Amino acid sequence: MTTTAEIVTFRLKAGSDPQAFAKAAQDMMPFLQGTGDMIARTLSCDEGGLWTDHITWTSRAAADAAAKEMFKRPEAAPFMALIDPEGMDMRHATVHLNPG
Repeated sequence: MTTTAEIVTFRLKAGSDPQAFAKAAQDMMPFLQGTGDMIARTLSCDEGGLWTDHITWTSRAAADAAAKEMFKRPEAAPFMALIDPEGMDMRHATVHLNPG
């Protein structure tokens, strides 16, 4: 199986509460897990305020399908509303090493 990493980097909109954002991200987990294709997810933020959402999927097709479906989901609205779309970057990469 060829797994795919989805790596999204972004900043929050000015004045957004990072704790509220983390909760909104957590509220999306049932949807992501419910796809049956999400393997793992980490969400991090560096000291400069750059966030990284890193999701490992069973395949690129699964990642694309989840992204398409996500915009239809009501639980995604609070999460997306806090992200500044300027400078947001999404990329996908084939996973070559996963220690566990």
